[in-house]
Amino acid sequence: MLLKTSALLLTGLALFTSCQRNTISRQAVKPLYITEKLAHDSDDPAVWINPQDPAKSLIVGTDKDVEGGLYVFNLQGKIQQKIGGLKRPNNVDIEYGLMLNGKATDIAVTTERMTHQLRIFSLPDLKPVDNGGIEVFEGETQPEYRDLMGISMYKNKAGVIYAIVGRKTGPTTGGYLWQYRLDDDGRGQIKATLVRKFGAYSGLKEIESIVVDDKLGYVYYSDEGKGVRQYYADPEKGNEELALFATENFKVDHEGISIYELTDSTGYILVSDQGANRFQIFSREGTPNKPFEHKLVKIVDVRAMESDGSEMVSVPLNNDFKHGLFVVMSTDRTFHLYRWEDIAGKELKLRP
Repeated sequence: MLLKTSALLLTGLALFTSCQRNTISRQAVKPLYITEKLAHDSDDPAVWINPQDPAKSLIVGTDKDVEGGLYVFNLQGKIQQKIGGLKRPNNVDIEYGLMLNGKATDIAVTTERMTHQLRIFSLPDLKPVDNGGIEVFEGETQPEYRDLMGISMYKNKAGVIYAIVGRKTGPTTGGYLWQYRLDDDGRGQIKATLVRKFGAYSGLKEIESIVVDDKLGYVYYSDEGKGVRQYYADPEKGNEELALFATENFKVDHEGISIYELTDSTGYILVSDQGANRFQIFSREGTPNKPFEHKLVKIVDVRAMESDGSEMVSVPLNNDFKHGLFVVMSTDRTFHLYRWEDIAGKELKLRP
C-alpha cells in the first residue's frame, strides 16, 4: 500500500509540474497562424525568403522522430511538402547562394542525430545535394559526442559559407561546437571541411540552439541552464568568448535564439524561456563602453508551449507580416506564426 501511495503521489506531482509548465498566461501574445500538425514531434523552424516574391516564402520545420522528416509550410501554415525518411532530424537552418555547378544555390541544412550526418537540400525544390549525407564529429571516441542537435549557417562578407554544428553532449572546454566550410565537391554536390572546434560548455544540460548574426559576424548559443554564449563566427578571429548573458530568471531551459534586425547593427536577441512559455528579449547591440553587454529589454509571453526552436524574419513578407515574422515551435506538434508588431508591443521598435 505504501508503494502504491508513493507512486500515486509521484504521478500527481509529475502531472502538477507538467500543468504548471504548460500554463498559458492571459497576457500571452496570440499567433496570427498555427501550422498544420506534424506527424510526430515539431522541433525547429527556418524560413526561406523567396527573392522573386517574398509572399511566396516558405517555412521549413523539423519533425524530430526516428522516422521523422522536414515539413514545408506556406506563410499561412499550410503544409506544402514533406521530406520523409530522415533519422531524427533535430535542427534546421537556411543559407543563400552556395555555388554548385557554377550556379548560386540556396540550401536547407538539417542535423540527422541517429546517423551523425548533415543532410542538405537545395531550395525551393528540396532536392538532396549532399551525396546521401555528410558525416560530422568524426574521430570522437564517445558515441554520445556524435549525436547531432543544433546547427546554424554563416556566410561571411567574402561569400564563404559555413555550418556551425552542436551535439547532445561534449567536452566542457576545447570545442563543443565544430565549424565546417561548405563547398562544391566538383560534381555539383556539397562537401564539408572542418575549420575549427570552439565553445565553452557548463556541463549542466546540453547545447541545442545556435544562431549566427551574419551582419555583425557573431555566433550565439544556448548553454541550457547557464545562459547564452557569444563568439566570433569567423574562425580567423579566434575562439575567445565575448559574452555570457541571459543568466538569470529563466524557469527551466535556455532554448531557441532569434535575431530581429532594426538596422545592420541594432535590434533584438530573443531567447526562449522554455519552461515559462515566454521569450526574454535582449538588445542586439551593446553600449559604447561595453560592446558585448546585452541588456534585457522585454519579456513576452506566447501561446506556443515549451518552445525549443524559433526563427525570425526582419523584412516585410506580405500583408500579414509587414514588419517581420516570428516562427515559434510548440509542443503540440505545430509551429506558431507571430507578427513582429504583436511581439514588440509599445516597448520595442519596428524596422524602418
